[in-house]
Amino acid sequence: MTRRLYAASTAALCLLLAGCSPKYNWRDYASPDAPYRVMFPAKPATFTRTIDLDGMQVAMTMTAAEVDGATFAVGAAEAPDAARAQAALEAMQVALVRNIGATVTSQDTTVDNNGRATRDVDASGTSNGATMHLVGHFEARGKRFYQVIAIGKADALPAEQVEQFITSFKLP
Repeated sequence: MTRRLYAASTAALCLLLAGCSPKYNWRDYASPDAPYRVMFPAKPATFTRTIDLDGMQVAMTMTAAEVDGATFAVGAAEAPDAARAQAALEAMQVALVRNIGATVTSQDTTVDNNGRATRDVDASGTSNGATMHLVGHFEARGKRFYQVIAIGKADALPAEQVEQFITSFKLP
């Protein structure tokens, strides 16, 4: 009797645990289109579309995952030259901040002698009556440029999850 009860309890526990899934199911992602790696908090989807960045038309490939209304995304594109790739960083930031009617609360920009430019931004705003938060890392290397963003309702973006995503972005 005890063995059957133990077996039944174990089976029920296994079924219960199998039905549970973590809210953040981190997975390593290597882009087949651009040379980057990143950890996504859920299974990402990818699409490409043409965007206008201050008059420069580029095909941007976006790979994104959503968890509880928060979007974690990486966009990658190529400019005609390195100078335009660096200029795209500001254009992407301005467009994203404008989309949520945000105010930039912090920003850091660096450019090194190897043609690498980065821009990190934190912004808060309102969209459809909800308080929104945007954390972004924008980077240009040579003619390629990237946007790595976490965006969503302020209460849907835990700082530790955003940091894990943003800092996991790696270029070779």
